[in-house]
Amino acid sequence: MQNPTDLLILIGALLALVFSGIHIAVALGLCSMLGLFLMTGDIHGMISFASSTAYEALRDYVFAVIPLFMLMGEFLAKCGAARDLFTLVNRSMNRIKGRLGVATVLANALFAFVTGVSIAAAAAFSKIAYPEMRRHGYERKFALGCIAGSACLGMLIPPSVLMIVWGVLTELSIGKLFIAGIIPGILVVLLYVGYIAWVAYRQPHRVGEGFKPQPVQALSADGQSVDVPEADLRAILWSTIGIVALIVIVLGGIWFGFFTPTEGAGVGATLALVLAISRGMRLKEMMEAVVSVGRTSAPLLLLLVTAQLYSRVLSMTGVTGMAQDFFSQSGMSPYVVLLMMVLVWFVLGMLIDSISIILLTVPVFAPVAAAMGFDPIAFAILGILAIETGLLTPPFGILAFTVRASIPNEPGLKTGEIFLGSVPYWIVLLIAIVTIAVFPALATWLPNLALANP
Repeated sequence: MQNPTDLLILIGALLALVFSGIHIAVALGLCSMLGLFLMTGDIHGMISFASSTAYEALRDYVFAVIPLFMLMGEFLAKCGAARDLFTLVNRSMNRIKGRLGVATVLANALFAFVTGVSIAAAAAFSKIAYPEMRRHGYERKFALGCIAGSACLGMLIPPSVLMIVWGVLTELSIGKLFIAGIIPGILVVLLYVGYIAWVAYRQPHRVGEGFKPQPVQALSADGQSVDVPEADLRAILWSTIGIVALIVIVLGGIWFGFFTPTEGAGVGATLALVLAISRGMRLKEMMEAVVSVGRTSAPLLLLLVTAQLYSRVLSMTGVTGMAQDFFSQSGMSPYVVLLMMVLVWFVLGMLIDSISIILLTVPVFAPVAAAMGFDPIAFAILGILAIETGLLTPPFGILAFTVRASIPNEPGLKTGEIFLGSVPYWIVLLIAIVTIAVFPALATWLPNLALANP
């Protein structure tokens, strides 16, 4: 084990840089170089090790998973797939109380299977579901909370970017992580729907019961207001069938071993492009989607490179071993250790973004959890759920800010109102965390089934 003073310097420097506002990739890179120098005292050796780690990371084609899955989601978002999903689910539940809230959750769940990013869902459904809910008399806080809360599903239901990052850092199978997220994702969806149904039953005024909605109107060519006709149900149905078929092909192909997650991402992006073109996507929109994904994924790939370097440095300096020894010799039960980790994730969720939390904590937490006897797959899903809560937690809660930015013309709306509306969904995520901790088979059953049927 290395000098404890050096270990404290390394961890303290990282935390100081992150909380002072330095970009997480820069902070990880600088602290990795500092750790290497403290161990070797040789600048040339430090540079050689860092460059070889970066080269090995970038030549690994698993890194293509992120931009390809993001491209798949971007193509479908640009062609109006999210609107079609919401419209179809909404029309199919005419007799259900609170149906617009339920439709928002279910459409978000389906949309999550092709995006992997919660922010995209929050932005899309703020523009699609919110006006419709308000037109039907839904309480504003309830509608906003429903949109922000259900957007979290994008980080849990595969292909989740958080799962990809977790898999790259821990060298777990990304395909297994994808499959592991399905049952917990369904559990969260059912809990969300149960909450909405409870509100519709106990507080019907919050979901517009008894409110007569006004028809949607637009200006005609001569400046007159005219009713907007409903979209063609047949076209919406075919669009949704195409999306479901895409999900089945990509995830089913990964599950049954027909292709790797990277190959599945390539197939998904190609099929999404075909579907988008069939729905009228033009070359300009296609290029906008590619550029948007490039701007989002390039910094993320840089993050992963510096995170891998930092993870190696932690292992070499003995931080991981020291953490394992501390917890194993402390006499604390595994569940107390797990609770401490979850609390750390909750606190960090108030301060920094989800990917940064994974990069900072998982290289230390994952080996400790494995040493304490937790299944790596179940721990990954539990961790992603805990980190997801930060998306709804002030003051950072990026989903609340995304929803607010997506409806700029709403008078008197403050971000705090969105946070308040999201509290029940935060509680649901907490219930899901406890459930996975008590019943880890909810996360491991499908991956084990896939392994048994290659």
